[in-house]
Amino acid sequence: MSTSVVIEAPGEYRLVPHEPREPAAGEALVRVHAVGICGSDRELYQGNRPEGYVRYPLVPGHEWSGTVQSVGAGVPGSLVGRKVVGEGFRSCQVCDRCHAGETTLCGAGYEETGFTQPGAMASTLTLPARLLHPLPDDCDLTAAALLEPAACIAAAAIKANARPGERVAVVGTGTLGMFAVQFLRAGSPGELLVVGTRRDREALSREFGASDFRTRDQELPAGFDVVIETAGSASAARTAASLLRRGGRLVLTGIPAPGADGLDPTDLVVRQLEVHTVFGAPPAAWAHAVRVFAAGLLDPLPLVTHELSLEEFPQAIELVGAGDPKVGKVLLRP
Repeated sequence: MSTSVVIEAPGEYRLVPHEPREPAAGEALVRVHAVGICGSDRELYQGNRPEGYVRYPLVPGHEWSGTVQSVGAGVPGSLVGRKVVGEGFRSCQVCDRCHAGETTLCGAGYEETGFTQPGAMASTLTLPARLLHPLPDDCDLTAAALLEPAACIAAAAIKANARPGERVAVVGTGTLGMFAVQFLRAGSPGELLVVGTRRDREALSREFGASDFRTRDQELPAGFDVVIETAGSASAARTAASLLRRGGRLVLTGIPAPGADGLDPTDLVVRQLEVHTVFGAPPAAWAHAVRVFAAGLLDPLPLVTHELSLEEFPQAIELVGAGDPKVGKVLLRP
């Protein structure tokens, strides 16, 4: 009997029997291979997600990989049997932002798989086929389950527009930070600095292409052309800005709480810093992430430290919030 995780309300979950939903016109039914857990899933379970960005009861799971089992009317039959990942944002497709390809800015409001629509913590997921990105037949589906966070970093990399030979840096050494190192490395930087809070991420950072590693309490160099911030704290954003040359480019991917130790508007203006932000990934960023992954320039597997069953959902949520340096990416395997 297949099951799914349902969060009934903050702090309340149960395992329920799962019945696959046959795909309607324009939809596909995917057998889920693996689903990742991130901090926002923990927020969902604890009830800390902002109002309007969650709808209970809910099957969570927005980072996933799987294989197409069947398709509805109007969907190419050639998708059946393909390994895929899928975008989370359910955009209206008709507003001006959607027509510009900026689906994460859709004017019709927020809908996302695993937050307001049923997610992938189940044996199958039925969703609009237009959201799917087919993968190479020989790819590792466990690694591919991390392509959602990779797509968010792909969006940051596109906005950063780092050119070969530029000095680039990453602040933050979690999953997003390690993906940022790999994306920036692929662009042949002249220098690639990683700034974190823990020394134990130095070896992995260097393995992924960092030329220098510092902790935030060390003296930090400056004069960088591009910095991608992934830690999500106000102080990390300020650290990231401090690394930049005048006129440098800053991309924020974390969502910091408001704080006095955050970005200084005077500093941004006087040094004419270019500031970009990322929330989710539009289709172009997904396509970029999948292409980079297929080309072998992105290696998500070293980031996975735990693979658990759906029945172990509470243990998985505990692991994600434990702050244990030995816990990297936690996957559930339906």
